[in-house]
Parts: sequence; structure tokens; C-alpha cells
Amino acid sequence: MNVSVIIPVYNGFHTIIEAIQSVLRNKICTMEIIVVNDGSTDDTLNAIQRFKQLNDLEMLTVYTIPNGGVSRARNFGIMKAQYDWIAFLDADDIWEEGKLALQISLIQTYIPQSNFIGTARNNEVLSILGRKILQLHRASLAELLIKMFPQTSTALIRRQSLLNVGLYDETMTHSEDADLWVRLCYQEGGFYYHPESTVTTGGGKHNFGASGLSSNIKKMEEGACTMLKKLYSAGAISLPFYLSLFLYFKLKYIRRVLIVALRGRR
Repeated sequence: MNVSVIIPVYNGFHTIIEAIQSVLRNKICTMEIIVVNDGSTDDTLNAIQRFKQLNDLEMLTVYTIPNGGVSRARNFGIMKAQYDWIAFLDADDIWEEGKLALQISLIQTYIPQSNFIGTARNNEVLSILGRKILQLHRASLAELLIKMFPQTSTALIRRQSLLNVGLYDETMTHSEDADLWVRLCYQEGGFYYHPESTVTTGGGKHNFGASGLSSNIKKMEEGACTMLKKLYSAGAISLPFYLSLFLYFKLKYIRRVLIVALRGRR
């Protein structure tokens, strides 16, 4: 197997080198690292270039593009990638050593037909409607809509599948991963999850309401509803299921507002 690792970064001077180093600790196959500098205004670009020169990293390529958001940056990286599999890493996340080894072993040994495999992060335990996922699991579209998973930096995806479904929707600023994941699941299939935690994201911050794009839970809810409308328009889900999920997303939003409010009082 061969892997192109895509790291979008915007003003990530304080975290980007550690993220790259975590990828280098996972170099077990033919690999390239593509960093897409999304118009950073801090010292991010200079830091990456110094690191590349000091370590003589021919496998590391840096592109600078005008700031256009994470979806456009990831799509740019996918189109530049030369290998068959794509792995994403956010600039403030860290891969655990053995992350790629686990995923490649699972694909080669058990699921050669897979198009996607993600894992847990931050030692989370995934639970869907009260059922804990404790072993390698093939996800369904309904499961993804009820409990969106996995987090982006855990994903290893067949590049051709990404091209087949049309990459990220660059008009979406929130829930763009969820939108891509569901299209991969229902159009391409072979969507797998393993419960081992292989990534530390955002220094272990909360999944929502803390910082970054996920801090705007209203925009996250609006993005999820946009994804849902697209699925219904494409005929991927029925009208009753669409309406049920629409209500479910509204209730989940209210719950998250309350959780964030309670955090602020502590």
C-alpha cells in the first residue's frame, strides 16, 4: 500500500511540526506528506520549510494557496496526491505511533474490499443507540446519520473513492466531513471503523463547543441539516427517515447548547 497524508494548516505555527513528526513516526510504507498552507499569516510556512530542510525530507511537499477554508485545502491536497490511499491529519492533531500500521494490517488481512477505515480518538468509546462498538465494524448509512463518526484525522480512504463521490463540498463550512462520509458510505460502501484509539485531537479538547470550527454548534447543526437535505434529494433516504432525523438533529443541537452552558458554569 502507498499513502498520501494531507495536512491542511491555517496559522498553525505552534502545532504543525509536532503533527508532521507524528506522521514520520508512522512511516511503514511508501508515503508522501502534503501540507496545504491555507493562506497562513503567522510563521507557519517558514517553520515547515525550516523543518523540511533540516531533516532533508523529500517526501514532504508544501503548497501555499489563498485562504479558502479547510474543504478547499483538503481537495487541493487530494488532487495533488500521487498515491492510492489518502490519510487526513489536522494541524493540531497527533497520530499515535502504530496508527497506520493498524489500519494497513486490517485492510490487508481482513477487509481488502474496504474503501474507508477510521478509528477512535482521545480514548473514546463509540456507542450507537446504546450499543458499544468494541471490534472492527462495517458502518451503515443509518448509523453514520445517528452518530457521526469517525473524526477526520483517523480516516484512511481510497483516493479513487474520494474522486468518485466528488470530494469535499467546498460550499459547506461546517459538517463538511459528515457530508463526505455519508456520500462515501452510501455510494462506495466498504466503510469501516475500528475501536482502537490512534489519534489525539486538539490536545484532548471536547468534541464540540470548545474551539475551532466545532465551537460553533449552531453552524454545525445547520451543516448537518444541509447534508440531510442533500441525501433526501439524492434519494438516499426516505421521507419519514429524513423527517425523523431532522427532528433528531434539532434535539441534539438543544442538548449541546445545554451541555456547553453547563461547562461554562464550572
